[in-house]
Amino acid sequence: MLKIWSCVRKELLLLFRDRAGLLVIFLMPVVLVIIVTLVQENVLKSMGETKIQVLFLDRDLSEVGRQMEETVRKSDAVIIVKEIAGKQIDVEWAKLAVAKGNFQCAVVIPEGTTKAFKKKAREAVENSLSASSAKARVRKERPRDEAPRFLIYFDPALSETLRLGLASLFEKVSMDIEMKEKMRVFSEVLPVHLTAAAKKAMGPLWSEETKKMVPSARIEWDNTPIIVVEEKTAQYGAPVLRPNTVQQNVPAWTLFGMFFIVVPLAGSLIRERQTGMLTRLFVMPLSYLAMISGKIVSFVIICMVQFALIMAIGRFVLPIFGAPVLNVGSSPAALVLIAVSAGLAASGYGILLGTVARTYEQASMFGAVSVVICAALGGIMVPVYVMPKVMQSISILSPLSWGLRAFQEVFVRGGTVRSVLPDTLLMLLFFVTTTLIAWFYMSQRGRTRIQ
Repeated sequence: MLKIWSCVRKELLLLFRDRAGLLVIFLMPVVLVIIVTLVQENVLKSMGETKIQVLFLDRDLSEVGRQMEETVRKSDAVIIVKEIAGKQIDVEWAKLAVAKGNFQCAVVIPEGTTKAFKKKAREAVENSLSASSAKARVRKERPRDEAPRFLIYFDPALSETLRLGLASLFEKVSMDIEMKEKMRVFSEVLPVHLTAAAKKAMGPLWSEETKKMVPSARIEWDNTPIIVVEEKTAQYGAPVLRPNTVQQNVPAWTLFGMFFIVVPLAGSLIRERQTGMLTRLFVMPLSYLAMISGKIVSFVIICMVQFALIMAIGRFVLPIFGAPVLNVGSSPAALVLIAVSAGLAASGYGILLGTVARTYEQASMFGAVSVVICAALGGIMVPVYVMPKVMQSISILSPLSWGLRAFQEVFVRGGTVRSVLPDTLLMLLFFVTTTLIAWFYMSQRGRTRIQ
């Protein structure tokens, strides 16, 4: 035990003298957590809380433009802009301003839109009420005139999500206006069709007195929804927490930082081998198992410090910048188990890499690239469920995927030690496998001594 503690002390002293390694281990994940979380939080706010300025050019100056403006102004998502510095906006100027990114969107309602809109609404109602007549069939077979439309110009750099959201908003408003107009026309046309149908059915019994008996129709469209969509979060066991950017990014980039210890860990093994320190250590009464155990324990301690540091940043630093406070769930024991398992998995991979690689350059390049690849496959950068099916099948092989899944089980689903055991056991199995492969490789090269 004393030998292992001596190795731990040696590793920590060497690591604290390596300032570049300390920056990689501690500063990089901290910066990533802060920057990525704040950027994503701002994106979410821009899609939900921050209003988007929309240039609104009503060249029709009639009912359609007025109703659309009134309805859109009630929305919490956009701000209507009709003038700049007290001057009316020109269509070409609006298009140029949107193209340059000064505004995200411009809506143009061309002249004559209301007139064409009313005409089309009446045609649609007439066709509906006389759908079985030969005259209606002829009208449907004739080429239809181009439907009235308003134009929406989007910023080329606008995200697809925001673009679809704005387009959906204006489409919903236009459908509402269209439905109201059709109901108004329907209330006008229906008595005429009822009168014609009654006259045809009664034949010679029809008279002006009978005509007065046909009731008038006044139909107004009721916008009250008859079906309400209620959002609920699926859960089992303990109540779940609604996920936010902090709860998603803090565990993700914590794992990313933990696995980046493979670079300094592999580098320390290679330097000891190249400088002859490893040979001198084996001359002493020190086994390979004790030496490797010292490295593993020291780097697991580093991982736990990383974990505590990033958890503290999520709890106390990110809220200063307007992000939500990190909620760590109700099972601290489960979090510690996950962090230790992830630290062991990362240490095992670092030991394997340092044993197999010939030079520090090989270890640092392959180690960094492989960790980034595993992070991408494990859902650190992009959620696994949005990946193609092939990538989703491959992602289950990434140890970062196991760690992230376990963290989310605790952070979001209220998981316990028992619920995270499958993923933590996978990480521990990965640690044992990589360590045994490294030991076997060293024994084949004749560099181990078992006491």
